[in-house]
Amino acid sequence: MIESAHAKAPPAPPLEGADRVAAILLTMGKEAAARLMKHFEPDEIKLITRSVADLPSIPAPQIRNLIEEFATHFATGANLMTSSGEVQRMLSGVLPQEQIDEIMGDILGNPERSIWERIPAVNESALAGYLLNEHQQIVAVILSKLDAACAARVIGLLPQDRRDGIIRRMLTVRPIVDDTLRMLERALQQEFAANFAKNAGNDSHARIADIINKLDREKMEQVLEGLAQTRPKAAEALRSLLFTFEDIAKLSTRDRTALFDKAPSERVVMALRGTEAQFRETVLSSLASRVRRMVEQELNNGQAVSQRDVAEARRVITDLALEMASRGEIEVHAQEETYVS
Repeated sequence: MIESAHAKAPPAPPLEGADRVAAILLTMGKEAAARLMKHFEPDEIKLITRSVADLPSIPAPQIRNLIEEFATHFATGANLMTSSGEVQRMLSGVLPQEQIDEIMGDILGNPERSIWERIPAVNESALAGYLLNEHQQIVAVILSKLDAACAARVIGLLPQDRRDGIIRRMLTVRPIVDDTLRMLERALQQEFAANFAKNAGNDSHARIADIINKLDREKMEQVLEGLAQTRPKAAEALRSLLFTFEDIAKLSTRDRTALFDKAPSERVVMALRGTEAQFRETVLSSLASRVRRMVEQELNNGQAVSQRDVAEARRVITDLALEMASRGEIEVHAQEETYVS
């Protein structure tokens, strides 16, 4: 399949997609190719196998160029593109399969999400620009179908004269017939299809960061260290997206107060067990006076607790912070504040 002769031949057509992968695997030898093939999905293996069977004769110079391109791409670091299978392989050996299934179900959710669940992922300025060209009654229907946080952000971007009319119509909006609703959903799907695809591609780092955030600190480090051995740049990018319980100290005073206003006080008490004095004071200063007194009293009683309960309480508060950030209520990656003990 791969020519080594030096005789002049017509230029070979450029290799694309699976053909490029097939050509590289053929140059690697059986054992190396077999090790690499273990990391592919079943559908990808079928596609590559068909390419190997149909691969034409490839001149040696073209193979050399392909290998050099691959080596350069690998050295500079590729974008992290993931499938659910790749994520599960990353977590295997670190967590039991039952926990992996639970995490994957929680993070990936239902792939058949409705358009109304997907619209909040669209850039709000783009959505507002689209709505400006629609009749106010249509805009009122669309906004009434979105979650409150997303609708509020979009309304805030609309001109006041349009905004007032839309709000009035939202107050009296009535359910629309199924056929009309399906036409509206198809129109939105067509309008924002490219945006949905872009979000799906650009969101892989964030998706994996969400998964890793579900792990306890020890397992989180194990996953990142394992990834760093083969993808150091990807591991570094993921680490910058993570938010742990210790990162609560980096929140702004306003955001930290908003977080602990919603955190159950019994979880706060449990989460603060075993923390350093400065971190504990940072959290306590974010609590209302009455809640602070109660938390301090509980912390001073010297009651023995399990590390598992402490880790669970910290995870609950961390998840709450991430949920609030996803709704735009707080910013979890704001610039770190300086604290004085």
